[in-house]
Amino acid sequence: MATIPRKLWEHPNPEKTQMYELMQRLNNKYNLSLKTFQELYQYSTSKRSDFFCEVFEYVNLLYTGSYNRAVDESRPIDTIPPWFEGVHVNWAENILWSRKSRDPTDHHGMIGKENSKIAVTEVREGVTETRHVTWVTLRKLAALYASALHVGGVRRGDRIAVVGSNSVETLVLFIATGWLGAIFSSSSTDMGVQGILQRTVQINPKYIFMDDAALYNGKRVDLRQKMAGIVSGMESCTNFSGLISIRRFRDALDISNIPKAQTLESFIDKGDAVLPPPIIRIAFHEPFLICYSSGTTGVPKAIVHSVGGGLMSLLKEGRLHEDGRPDSVALQYTTTGWIMYLVSVTYLLIGGRCVLYDGSPFQPDLQTFVKLIGDQKVTKFGTSPRWFYEIARAGISPRQITDLSSLRVVTSTGMVLPEQTFEWFYDKGFPAQVHLSNISGGTDIAGCFGLGNPLTPVYVGGTQGPSLGVKIALYDSLLPPGPGKEVPDGTPGELVATESFPNVPLYLWGDKTPVGVPGSKFHSSYFARYDHVWAHGDFCVFHPVTKNLTFLGRADGVLNPGGVRFGSAEIYNVLERNFADRVADSICVGQRRPQDNDESVLLFLLMRPGHKFDAKLVNEVKEAIGKEMTKRHVPKYVFETPEIPTTVNLKKVELPVKQIVSGQIIKPSGTLLNPKSLDYYYKFAKVEELTNPRAKL
Repeated sequence: MATIPRKLWEHPNPEKTQMYELMQRLNNKYNLSLKTFQELYQYSTSKRSDFFCEVFEYVNLLYTGSYNRAVDESRPIDTIPPWFEGVHVNWAENILWSRKSRDPTDHHGMIGKENSKIAVTEVREGVTETRHVTWVTLRKLAALYASALHVGGVRRGDRIAVVGSNSVETLVLFIATGWLGAIFSSSSTDMGVQGILQRTVQINPKYIFMDDAALYNGKRVDLRQKMAGIVSGMESCTNFSGLISIRRFRDALDISNIPKAQTLESFIDKGDAVLPPPIIRIAFHEPFLICYSSGTTGVPKAIVHSVGGGLMSLLKEGRLHEDGRPDSVALQYTTTGWIMYLVSVTYLLIGGRCVLYDGSPFQPDLQTFVKLIGDQKVTKFGTSPRWFYEIARAGISPRQITDLSSLRVVTSTGMVLPEQTFEWFYDKGFPAQVHLSNISGGTDIAGCFGLGNPLTPVYVGGTQGPSLGVKIALYDSLLPPGPGKEVPDGTPGELVATESFPNVPLYLWGDKTPVGVPGSKFHSSYFARYDHVWAHGDFCVFHPVTKNLTFLGRADGVLNPGGVRFGSAEIYNVLERNFADRVADSICVGQRRPQDNDESVLLFLLMRPGHKFDAKLVNEVKEAIGKEMTKRHVPKYVFETPEIPTTVNLKKVELPVKQIVSGQIIKPSGTLLNPKSLDYYYKFAKVEELTNPRAKL
């Protein structure tokens, strides 16, 4: 009999939640008797078209056209069936208006987007500056930016790339791009030139908008040299018309020496907020956003998301799973280079207020950011296990140093949330009424596979369960590619999605057509493992009693220190560019043992004959990685290795090394060319006992 974990929270009045309200609508419309979350989930996945039709009406999107069904349920997920054919929507319109604010005579529309109400609050590191933007100002800014983009030649389907902070300007550019039916892409300013170019060059954007400076850990960083490198690297892009510099602080930096660059002020001077171009409603399954994978196997995949899928995913999760409302205030700590940036603006769709935070949450001290949550009367706070760990380690109790009476939901993502953190959250950290929602999904689907809900309790460990309408299962990961086999509850397996859902990505930019065919990047990334099934690469287990879905780790080489996910290939690229004359090969893996609160990155270098591994080389490698990528990409440990394990076709294999340094004993795969090479790595499971001072950061 499975042990039931400690129960930590349950909703005091679940009948008053939006998820419960939707369940009653389904009961009344289809003569059902759904009572529990599990019953609702089973219905949502067995009757996907009916369920999503009801969700579509419930969230009350602004749209034109009509539909007969949500989706053709007979089509396998790998054929990427379109959803809500006949419906046309616009991202900006649904951000900026609701039915009520668009048409005051419509009393059924969702309220919350009144002109005088604050829509966005921007806060910088240290809470030294706070900027409020009302709904009417946000609409005027979006109209002005959209007009300037239109004058600059941006049309439906063009790409706009932003390398910016979590600021009002980045948000307005996102909205204005959607206004025109164009496609938005963003990267964080702390990414190196090569990392940015790997993303932007492949999508050939019309413009790149970039902050002229950045703020992190109390320091202002001049980005003009990075700007020049990016412009130089865009020479092969035939669609690229120039770089627009965004003034980040009081005084704009001089960009006159940067080719093809102009200031944001000069760019938007050409716009007209009074007579902006018309809002372009595009098909439900047309693209509006490109996000990027972590680059585990090379250049990051440019994942294209549909406007309808994005809207449905965000509103379903924000309203049904988190019970977000027009009086909500949301603060999601994120950079613009992560999928959580999209989530950070979700509550604008609901009519709530979003707090955009730029900088480190640990500056000028650990308490300042905590107090911000109370000062801004945040109702939904999104963060990572790393933040909890640092706060708990410092002995800080958020509920004792600020007023958290407004707080309703706290979401945690980016890495596995340790069981001890669940207990700390309620025992020492946050008020008892707060719903701790551990979530997991990804850039690939612009949404969640596992997340919270208001109808079931929160227990120690895992996520409360799956996302409504997303049919998932756990498959036996030891079987060879083929049809796949589901494992019973209580047995770990690989997370898969067996049926289509609205936020399955449309395609990968530049991939083979038709979409998802064998041989395409799309197929090899998600559908080659199991027949007609999306394989996500996470190892999970369902609890037999609570039905919690616990994420146990990744099956691939994604690195995840401090919740910052990136691919080993990004490290390999830096080494190849800078050290190919001295380093013959390398292998980079994450280490997370049962006793570890965070993942550490270990890098092993195979030296070329005649070249020495020494402290000077280690420092040079770390410096290059930090400069070209970010400081968070720098491995914690760098060691020499006598041999890199490879397959018979000479492909290096990371997973066995990752498992070994994380404390596991493994049986080498028969596909390895040199299985004995793995023996060397076992000693690194006790890395602290190694005395090589050159290895430590």
